[in-house]
Amino acid sequence: MQRKTNIPLPLLPQQLYQSCDHEQLAFRTTAELEDLTEIIGQMRAMDAIRFGTGIRHDGYNLFVLGPSGVGKNSMVRRFLEQKAGDETKPDDWCYVNNFAQHHQPQVLRLPSGRGKALHSRMEQLVEYLRSAIPALFEGDEYRAKAGAIQEEFGSRQEEAFSELGEEAGKQQIALLRTPEGFAFAPLRDGEVIPPDEYEKLSDDDKKRVEAAIVELQGRLEKIMRQMPQWRKERHERVKQLDRETTLSVVDHLVNEIKESYADLPQVLNYLDQVRQVMVDNADDFRKQEETATVGGMTVVTHQTFNQYKVNVLVSNGKQAGAPIISEDNPTYSNLVGRVEHISQFGALVTDFTLIKPGALHRANGGYLLLDIRKVLSQPFAWEGLKRALHTREIRIESLGQMYSLVSTVSLEPQPIPLDTKVILFGDRMFYYLLQEYDAEFGELFKVAADFEERIDRNADTHMLYARLIATLSRREGLLPFDRSAVARVIEHGARLVEDAERLTTHMRSIADLLREADYCSREAGHGVVDADNVQCAIDAQIRRQSRLRERLHEAILRDTLMIATQGDVVGQINGLSVLSLGDFAFGQPTRITATTRLGDGEMVNIEREVKLSGAIHSKGVLILSSFVASRYAKNQPLAFSASLVFEQSYGMVDGDSASLAELCVLLSNLANAPIRQSLAITGSVNQFGHAQAIGGVNEKIEGFFDICAARGLTGEQGVLIPAANIKHLMLRHDVVAAAEAGRFHIYAVESVDQAIALLTGLPAGEANAKGLYPAGSINRKVAERLHELTEIRKTLARPPAKKRAAKKKTD
Repeated sequence: MQRKTNIPLPLLPQQLYQSCDHEQLAFRTTAELEDLTEIIGQMRAMDAIRFGTGIRHDGYNLFVLGPSGVGKNSMVRRFLEQKAGDETKPDDWCYVNNFAQHHQPQVLRLPSGRGKALHSRMEQLVEYLRSAIPALFEGDEYRAKAGAIQEEFGSRQEEAFSELGEEAGKQQIALLRTPEGFAFAPLRDGEVIPPDEYEKLSDDDKKRVEAAIVELQGRLEKIMRQMPQWRKERHERVKQLDRETTLSVVDHLVNEIKESYADLPQVLNYLDQVRQVMVDNADDFRKQEETATVGGMTVVTHQTFNQYKVNVLVSNGKQAGAPIISEDNPTYSNLVGRVEHISQFGALVTDFTLIKPGALHRANGGYLLLDIRKVLSQPFAWEGLKRALHTREIRIESLGQMYSLVSTVSLEPQPIPLDTKVILFGDRMFYYLLQEYDAEFGELFKVAADFEERIDRNADTHMLYARLIATLSRREGLLPFDRSAVARVIEHGARLVEDAERLTTHMRSIADLLREADYCSREAGHGVVDADNVQCAIDAQIRRQSRLRERLHEAILRDTLMIATQGDVVGQINGLSVLSLGDFAFGQPTRITATTRLGDGEMVNIEREVKLSGAIHSKGVLILSSFVASRYAKNQPLAFSASLVFEQSYGMVDGDSASLAELCVLLSNLANAPIRQSLAITGSVNQFGHAQAIGGVNEKIEGFFDICAARGLTGEQGVLIPAANIKHLMLRHDVVAAAEAGRFHIYAVESVDQAIALLTGLPAGEANAKGLYPAGSINRKVAERLHELTEIRKTLARPPAKKRAAKKKTD
């Protein structure tokens, strides 16, 4: 006895839309509810974040996965703000001048807040010395000491020349001072002998005078050779006086600063260097202006005393706990810092005061939040970040230096030790691509926090959603939402994830809906948001993006795109497809046709032949081809060829959601059984003919409903969907109302047999023990047609009778 294929009945209205039970919402408005302190449905991700931020070992940085809009960044930041507030403030980092090697500034590490204090103290010191040192050198005490040194060395010189003059006078020789220098001349009675009188002297007197002058000349030369040494000694004495004078004012000021930093040996060593350099370069404070001629112009330059400044790179004195830094423009220099330059007389110059911090500096000792897409889009930023995490230090160097693109002299700042947690945010695609193609990624980012896009829908999550709505309303100053409005938001949350048993965690979409519903309520003059206001916001969102949908529906209604919603046609069926435009998706019917002919089993997918078929769609066509062969041609070859096409389709076709429709239209053509054009169908099929779930089921049903409603509902129209999609139904209220009134029907099918029976009105038929199908059934008609084609093919393959007879006679 044969078992008849069960033909499904239309789905009940309550199966088409899972309403939120108002009795589960024990409040009148959200104003009565407490703020939501927990995170909805993200326990797995938050456990990973708690683990990743808590473990303090190399490589345990985090990658937060999930689509944008689920609240990843805000949730992580909220968690970090609670955690970081109890953590120790990180130290301050400063760059100071390296007096031994100016191109290698040295770094100072100070407890939080003390870096700026040192900066201020050094500025005050320099500012005071700029006036104190010149005043000290212009004072009477310094002048008296300097005058005494000058007088001492002047007296020594005069004494030497006086002794030489007296010795010369004893030998009747005069020591004369002339503009050209010193000279000796003979004397007589205390007067210089004129040249003509000197010639009258005897030879013995001349020899005596010449010998005395030679001796005196030697002593004079000895004195002259001593004079540079005396001047050097005088200069050293003056310089020592300058040092002592400068030290008298510098020493106690520097010592005062050192007392404040007695616990920091590195700072004490730096202050000792500052004191020594200030003492050795006191003239910088005395002569604070210099003139130079550049290009024929006289330029006056002023001493900046930058060498004594403290460049506070990072200071954490004002904030509590560890820093949380988010860098929205993660270029290479914005991450690792940079050395800026200024233009002077046509040349670019720099010094340690022009070193600027990067995000890694500001986040040192805390947390750095980055968008992986932005990091990867910036040249060298990803490599720079990985290098810093590998070496655990921040080294500031320009890209030109790093890649030897320039050879100019620049600064080489001492690297700063790095201790920060880097948290990357991005889509799952980036995470898995980096895992696959970047060998270092797995070493540096060992913790993945994967955010859920949906949560279970039940009474508990309904109340959590209500508290979420209350929290967002208060935070953004929105009107309270009543129970009906909360219920409508919950129902829309289920529609967003295309599942009546789940709710979306896409917080951006929910927050946008709340703001827009608040706007609608205020426009209507209400004090509380109700369900009508929420529906108004949903309708407005759709209307803003529905221009293309309306144009396509208009083309169908004007018969530009041919879609039949009544009558019966062999080899023609209404398939359903979804078009996605950004955040908006809508369904529309598509005519699919099939033709068959004598052949060798070839299944021609016209879309694939012209390269308009995606891989998944082509796979679906091959699966239905396999089904036909396995059911109808187990013991014989397929003797037909078929062509399948999406009529008036001019773009790519992908996905397997039309494979059930393609199989039904193919069977319709083979069985010569007309298909009801008042029905549309969606679903994929496997090799056993079972209907499989597809996506976008709500949009597809509504797309066909809109066309039928525009032409007039007859009570015959409807849509066939896989039974596995019942739980995904959250249809519009007008569709549900039409189904409840019996003017539109939704059928859930489990197999191609149920589908073809509904579409043709004929039973599909099941094979008996001998493999025969009932007479008049679709399967019987298909089997008979294939048998007919097989016989035709055999006949064509036999040679003609005359040729057979001639061959027999020859034999």
